[in-house]
Amino acid sequence: MATLIEIAELVGARAPELAPEILHVSSIELATPVALVFATDVATLTAALHSSAGGILTKRALLEDAAGVDANDARLLVVHDPRYAFALAARFLSAREKGEQDAARVHPSAVLGEGVKLGKGTSVGPHVVIGDDVTLGDDCEVLANVTVYAGTTIGDRVLVQAGAVLGATGFGYARNAKTGEYIAFPQQGTLVIEDDVEIGANTTIDRGALGETRIGRGTKIDNLVHIAHNCVIGRNVVIAAQTGISGSCTIEDGAILGGQVGLGEHAHVGPGVILGGGAGVLSHKKVHGPGQVFWGRPARPLKQYLRDLAKLSRR
Repeated sequence: MATLIEIAELVGARAPELAPEILHVSSIELATPVALVFATDVATLTAALHSSAGGILTKRALLEDAAGVDANDARLLVVHDPRYAFALAARFLSAREKGEQDAARVHPSAVLGEGVKLGKGTSVGPHVVIGDDVTLGDDCEVLANVTVYAGTTIGDRVLVQAGAVLGATGFGYARNAKTGEYIAFPQQGTLVIEDDVEIGANTTIDRGALGETRIGRGTKIDNLVHIAHNCVIGRNVVIAAQTGISGSCTIEDGAILGGQVGLGEHAHVGPGVILGGGAGVLSHKKVHGPGQVFWGRPARPLKQYLRDLAKLSRR
């Protein structure tokens, strides 16, 4: 629970004259007097003002564009980005609801190995298996059927969705050129997951072979993603579902990977690069340019990809 004044301070809006209590965020259709909603266009702003919501996040331009809207409605909080402010408020309200938790909470069916360290407020769900010498920081949430292999280090406020597997041995083999026989290459490295990372359901992240695999702070990984051994993922990277990242890849800060992207081994994605859905980066290749969109297989700048597509259609 929080007052609308506290939420205004959190999101950088001017404090309202009224201070109703806000319990949760909500859709406009289901809003009650204790709910916070947001509006990003004239239609949703109009609907929000006609709803029972106790607080409404919006932006100045909408108040100027919407005819007949009461810009002085005491529930309005004017911000630069209503959607982001809404997410910020949701996190704040959720933390308030949970309150301060000193002890970790472990479901009775979970299995913890020797030397496991759990931070305060961390929750371990049903049928989770955590191997020896794993460290989880404060306020983490590990949901049902997650497996964390031995030696993995997880920071604070990390969310791991159901069925994820963290720190498994990588897919690395050495081949006998004469006989064709494959034998396993040592996979004895580590996995480090920094603070504020979110990992989707049934996603798998392998440990390093001899070094480490690292997932940078604030990175968000969707469901059904695979990240192989020795990868280094930067901060605030977004990786959508069904993406496959081969061993020893580097993805720098702020990059965005769409669904079903594929990276060959030792591929390098520069900071702020956007890879469109289904794009592929070949082994040992680099794509660079902050904010530049790449598409296709092999991935190339969007304008070039569209020109190539147009040429093919004329054949």
